[in-house]
Amino acid sequence: GWARAVRGLLLDVSGVLYDSGADGGVPIAGSVEAVRRIKASGLKLRFCTNETQATRENFVKKLRGMGFDISVSEVTAPAPAACHILKERGLRPHLLVHDDLVPEFAEMDKTNPNCVVLGDAAENFTYANLNEAFRVLIGMEKPVLISLGRGRYYKETDGLKLDVGAYMKALEYACDVQAEVVGKPSKRFFESALAEMGVPPEQAIMIGDDIVNDVGGAQRCGMRALQVRTGKYRPSDENHPDVKPDAYVNNLAEAVDIILQHL
Repeated sequence: GWARAVRGLLLDVSGVLYDSGADGGVPIAGSVEAVRRIKASGLKLRFCTNETQATRENFVKKLRGMGFDISVSEVTAPAPAACHILKERGLRPHLLVHDDLVPEFAEMDKTNPNCVVLGDAAENFTYANLNEAFRVLIGMEKPVLISLGRGRYYKETDGLKLDVGAYMKALEYACDVQAEVVGKPSKRFFESALAEMGVPPEQAIMIGDDIVNDVGGAQRCGMRALQVRTGKYRPSDENHPDVKPDAYVNNLAEAVDIILQHL
């Protein structure tokens, strides 16, 4: 029943389309063809990523180099959403993000910061940089911490890596503040992707490898959600106490096979 009455698909990227890595990463078997089949079917499609180690332009360029049919206009990502919030609220960010993401914030006023924006800074997550972000926050009367996601870990070709959520929690604890999460599993993030597709949540399926941020976040918005057994998936996910996917699939290609059979 989960595969019926679908008009739109939301795809996580890392762990569903490809496994990232120092060399750029590698596509997951069958995923390039699966994306091609989705587009040929006429289904609406959005790529929903918490990727914050590159601008959308460079991220898409990398994926196109792997053979994926994808354009910048099809990607819903945290950094542009964060910039919209910063402009809306007159916030001046102190950035603790990956060097390659900084151009996304080029138009933001960063003088005399009145908030901290945290992304997957990778090698920039040094003690000195975390402490600097801490000092900016602790010096505010009402600290504002904006996090571009809250993932615990992700998978690269050489194994699992700590994600932004671990560092977000450290700053929350130290500064007695609750972060505002812009990427998945934020309801606003999913609603933005659905609006861009023009598809109501009950006619959309999210496909991801993260049981909490992809599956749980999408289900809270009224979508169906599948977990793939690729990327960061671990067998223990299938015993999660709070989140139960509408289905498990071995990979994106298998999910697409089933969905297209029911069109």
